[in-house]
Amino acid sequence: MEGNRDEAEKCINIASRAMVVGDKEKALKFLHKAEKLFPTQRAKALLEALTKNGSSAANGAHRRRTTNDSGGQAAGDRAESTGAETSKVFTQDQVEGVQRIKRCKDYYEVLGVNKEASDDELKKAYRKLALKFHPDKNHAPGATDAFKKIGNAYAVLSNPAKRRQYDLTGGEEPSGMPGHGHSGGNGFDFHRGFEADITPEDLFNMFFGGGFPSSSPQSFANGRTSYSHHADYRQERTEERGDGGFSMFIQLMPIVVLILVSILSQMMVSPPPYSLYSRPSTGQTVKRQTENLRVDYYVSRDFKSEYKGVALQQIEKNVEEDYVVNVKNNCWKERQTKTDLLYAAKVYRDERRRKKAELMTMENCKELDRLTNLFRGG
Repeated sequence: MEGNRDEAEKCINIASRAMVVGDKEKALKFLHKAEKLFPTQRAKALLEALTKNGSSAANGAHRRRTTNDSGGQAAGDRAESTGAETSKVFTQDQVEGVQRIKRCKDYYEVLGVNKEASDDELKKAYRKLALKFHPDKNHAPGATDAFKKIGNAYAVLSNPAKRRQYDLTGGEEPSGMPGHGHSGGNGFDFHRGFEADITPEDLFNMFFGGGFPSSSPQSFANGRTSYSHHADYRQERTEERGDGGFSMFIQLMPIVVLILVSILSQMMVSPPPYSLYSRPSTGQTVKRQTENLRVDYYVSRDFKSEYKGVALQQIEKNVEEDYVVNVKNNCWKERQTKTDLLYAAKVYRDERRRKKAELMTMENCKELDRLTNLFRGG
């Protein structure tokens, strides 16, 4: 039986090449033959992945072969790379781990934490899973997609705003938004309506300082890994930003000019002779009150000698208009704050927030009502 080991390995290699070119029947034939000659975990795992889920790698390779037939030499190179990765050794535990991640329905389940998990618990869970499913260590079918799913789960849950939104909606894909989540060909839905702000490989590099922390000769920058296109893409974007720096400056010139003109115009325009609040820095500390609405305002000491008659009436009219606008804006903010508190109290069933909303005095809204009544009475 031991003498059949080499023949079994040859059959597995032939099956791997068949998967690359999309020949599922041939792959199955030689995998079964390898099992008969010398049963191995590698052949068993390939069989399981091929029979249960279909060969996603083979389908991708078949599409690349079609492109190559029409003149795309680069596609043939990628298919060859996929074939090399397919022949890597992996264990049954790794295959089962990938299947577990695949079956997860929400991000908390992916990381193996509860919904009350702290930031430290999220980090600890991500570190453990990222090392376990990193493409340089785990070569089981679908491991790359599992790694992406783990990275996206952490990126969303570690962001307070995204986590709140995710908890409120339950993480389901919003209706009417096709193409928002991608399965990557293996049934995985990485985003489910929640896009992460960082790629899985960048997130990994942030945690571990770039590359896989071991003696493995491979890294994300290695052209033979499935992440090489991300590195190339980032390099191209960096070059584009460098080359387009001057062009960007030219495009921003009109905005810069407008800002400078605005600043200069504000510097040239003299400040108003009144303020709704006491301002020692401008000397407006003398309190006065408008004749019509009885609005308090502050002026400098020489105001009374400079503004009389019609000029004073115009000043007080401007004071009242500014005051009314200010009260309206503050009333809107009070109402918005109260609405937000009541909504949060309802969603989170928080009695403290509900009481806080009910105890709000709404002073500006009361003042706005008073002014409205004065206008109507006048």
